[in-house]
Amino acid sequence: MVSGNKFSMLLLIGVIMCIFPAVSLAAGGGGGQEGDHGDSRGSGFALDPSDDENFPHALDWYHDTAESSLWETLKIRVEDEPFNLIATIIFFLAIVHTFLTARFRHAAHEVEKKHREKMLSRYRDDDTDNDENGRPDEVSFKGQMLHFFGEVEAVFGIWVVVLLIALSLDEGWGRALSYVDYRVTYTEPMFVVVIMAMAASRPVLKFARQVMSGIAALGKKTIAAWWLSILVVGPLLGSFITEPAAMTISALLLCRQFYDLKPSSRFAYATIGLLFVNISVGGTFTHFAAPPVLMVAGTWNWDMMFMFTHFGWKAFLGIIASTAVYYYIFRKEFAEMEARVKSDPSMAPESGDGPSVPVWITVVQLMFMAWTVLVAHHPAFFVGGFLFFLAFAQATAHHQDKIDLKPPLLVGFFLAGLVTHGGLQGWWIEPVLTRLGEAPLFAGATILTAFNDNAAITYLATLVPGFTDELKYAVVAGAVTGGGLTVIANAPNPAGQSILQRYFPDGVTPLGLLGGALLPTLVMAACFMLL
Repeated sequence: MVSGNKFSMLLLIGVIMCIFPAVSLAAGGGGGQEGDHGDSRGSGFALDPSDDENFPHALDWYHDTAESSLWETLKIRVEDEPFNLIATIIFFLAIVHTFLTARFRHAAHEVEKKHREKMLSRYRDDDTDNDENGRPDEVSFKGQMLHFFGEVEAVFGIWVVVLLIALSLDEGWGRALSYVDYRVTYTEPMFVVVIMAMAASRPVLKFARQVMSGIAALGKKTIAAWWLSILVVGPLLGSFITEPAAMTISALLLCRQFYDLKPSSRFAYATIGLLFVNISVGGTFTHFAAPPVLMVAGTWNWDMMFMFTHFGWKAFLGIIASTAVYYYIFRKEFAEMEARVKSDPSMAPESGDGPSVPVWITVVQLMFMAWTVLVAHHPAFFVGGFLFFLAFAQATAHHQDKIDLKPPLLVGFFLAGLVTHGGLQGWWIEPVLTRLGEAPLFAGATILTAFNDNAAITYLATLVPGFTDELKYAVVAGAVTGGGLTVIANAPNPAGQSILQRYFPDGVTPLGLLGGALLPTLVMAACFMLL
């Protein structure tokens, strides 16, 4: 039976779903007619992508000039298009929401605890309403909704709903459809879903583990040797198998080789922060694997040799240096963890390796990943390849683990929400970048990356006319350096957060991640700017 409160909630949702299209059409003019000055904002379903008035406007559409100060430029752009301010306020509210997810999860646990006690009391004498373990079947709707609002991966998608409602009321439902259909590219979120699912398969993970094991053997496969191997070699793989795949493999290996051994909270945050920073810079050896590099490589004619000579070797030194610093800081805790493993052999990382996988199956699945990377910019090809991959996995199910699509889909949802918001932030990011010198631009890009995906920062830099080679280097170096400061700073971070968050009692908190990533970020900054 549906309770009165739930029925009221469902009724309210139904009413909103019914009246929203009508309100949107009314706000958009409904009739599809242009205004007195030929403005297409009133056209309800004008979806022509070639329409110059489609939202968002090109940066040269605004009436500011090169002589305008930053404040004047932002003021003019808000006056020219008032929705800019609305979109940015919604975006920053979403960012604030990410800092509050732990509180939502805590509130959800409290609500569910009270609900459980209430239901147990109600059905104590009625076994038909309880399962075999004595737990009530009925869940708390309020608790489930609080859990949803407490999922980091859901935050930007939740606020996309607010954004599209606001855009529909201000610009018309047709403009909202046009923006999503023609102005936002969801290729990267789809790619991340596919590559994450493939990288998490048993044959690929076993192969990666064997590679890491060979390197860890140089240190007698101690916990520290595994930790060093994963955090140094794993991120470097991002330059060849893409950063999302490297993040997935590294995070899953860290689960078994490190986090299952119950490190201290301080060490746990230091490790995830170091992982995020190393992954962000580890993709700079090539021009085709890291999203922030992909955004500029074609436009600025950066090839593999350019990336290695200007970024790659510096990134490698930074990874080695920052990892070595954390190893030195936590060397005593490594010794304590080794002692715990010796006292309880079942905790040993080498245990539970699982059955072997035929070489030919591993080769085929690596070929599937290679195909996905090769056609990363063509969704029809890599989604089609993914369907063949699923069929192959089913045909070899006795050598596979169950494919869990929930984590990849949540990460894809997160990134899709992020790019939807990010596409409306260029009006203020571009003038900020153009007014900075080399060192301030590096620092500015590093800081801005914490509040927007680093690929969006570098993409906007390609729109700035007259960028010198020094400024191009500074903005890309800053963007990859700051890629570990927050979950939203780099596209693969949500994947790592999704895999590792179960090892953090309150989830991965933004301040905890910032604290863990700050030292490696400073080391990377020194490498990129001083070497």
